[in-house]
Amino acid sequence: MPDAGRVVAGRAGGIRLAAPGPGTRPLADRVKQALFGALEPRIVGARVADLFAGSGAAGIEALSRGAASCDFVERDAGAAAAIVENLRRTGLGGASARIHRADVLRFLAGSSPGSAPWGIVIVDPPYGDPAMLAALERLARGPLLAPEAIVVAKHFWKQGPPAVIGRLRQVRTRRFGETAITFFEVVDGEAARA
Repeated sequence: MPDAGRVVAGRAGGIRLAAPGPGTRPLADRVKQALFGALEPRIVGARVADLFAGSGAAGIEALSRGAASCDFVERDAGAAAAIVENLRRTGLGGASARIHRADVLRFLAGSSPGSAPWGIVIVDPPYGDPAMLAALERLARGPLLAPEAIVVAKHFWKQGPPAVIGRLRQVRTRRFGETAITFFEVVDGEAARA
């Protein structure tokens, strides 16, 4: 299998990850460092969802840094196999890591608060895929997010999501070449209407 970078920090820090294949865009180590540096105060004990998981690098980084659990959602069989391999390599599998081989939008539509609420959600579809906005909209209107959840969307820097999506309000964007990561926080109904 091709390489998908390494786990940056935590229990599995330094372990190299397998990539599903040449068609994927693994989360670059410097993007992971910035992303998880920003999430650091909230990561320990968090319930995480890695949507459009690919190699599972984001969710594995979260588990390595002390997240309580991670739901990896990925429809591609090769990518799901890479997640299994990466969890084996890092020793982070088990009950805290759940792989859902499913379409993300169908998964979100069928999920119940029993499988959530998530405190951190990472949304990383292929660049330009309209499923990113659809996933953010489903997260914003459903019961899947904890009251103070953080949702992070990875996207092509010229195709950023709207500043407000239902209960989600954009709080910052960081750019790394062609890649950008946008952070959203959950706001209550009154703040969302303001």
